[in-house]
Amino acid sequence: MTEFHLLSLPINLGPLRKWAALRGFGADEGCALHHLLSETFGKGVLQPFRLMVSPGAASGTLYAYMRPNEAALKQVVAETALPDALTVCDVAALAAKAMPQTWKVGRRVAFDLRVRPLKRLIKPVGVFPKGAEVDAFLVKSLRASPQVPPQGGRLDRAVVYLGWLRERLGEAAKLDQAQMVRYEQRTVLRGGRSQQGPDVVWHGELTVLDSEKFTARLIGGVGRHTAYGYGMLLLRPVR
Repeated sequence: MTEFHLLSLPINLGPLRKWAALRGFGADEGCALHHLLSETFGKGVLQPFRLMVSPGAASGTLYAYMRPNEAALKQVVAETALPDALTVCDVAALAAKAMPQTWKVGRRVAFDLRVRPLKRLIKPVGVFPKGAEVDAFLVKSLRASPQVPPQGGRLDRAVVYLGWLRERLGEAAKLDQAQMVRYEQRTVLRGGRSQQGPDVVWHGELTVLDSEKFTARLIGGVGRHTAYGYGMLLLRPVR
């Protein structure tokens, strides 16, 4: 059995933007949060995570899965956190709960999931070399028509991304239904270099197929860039 917890942490957006600007992270919120959380709580401790912000709000709530309990996390903060980081993270309002260590096979839950549906190429495709991270839709398009990628109609982006999502859930859970509620192309900063790729939010429902694998998928996240605000399965009650 795997013990892990779900954390909620208020984030002050103004101080976050100032903190990010001083460190050269620009407008890449995910990159800024990656470094902030690593420096404050430990590398990979709060991962995957998701920042939820209401329109026009001055603060948001960061949710994350973590192995340590609340007391252990607060001890790390008290001993090593930098004061400027604590103007961003409202640690006094931090809350956490223990997650189930086992899941009943056949259990249905709803989910909210933000992902970057990318594929790392194991062989070159079009102009992209082996090892490149490429939009899953573009990969499918190039394989369907290597010379001229489809411009619409012949391939459905949502259907391609849905197949990508099913592949990532694997044997952990069956995807019962899902709706792509947001899609945009977003430029992010990784290793000092800009990368453009899809940014997608799914709402849907799934059925647990394997307890251990489902727990591993929650802890490990879905897809790539889970250290930067993607891949966290936020669970909801089924309607």
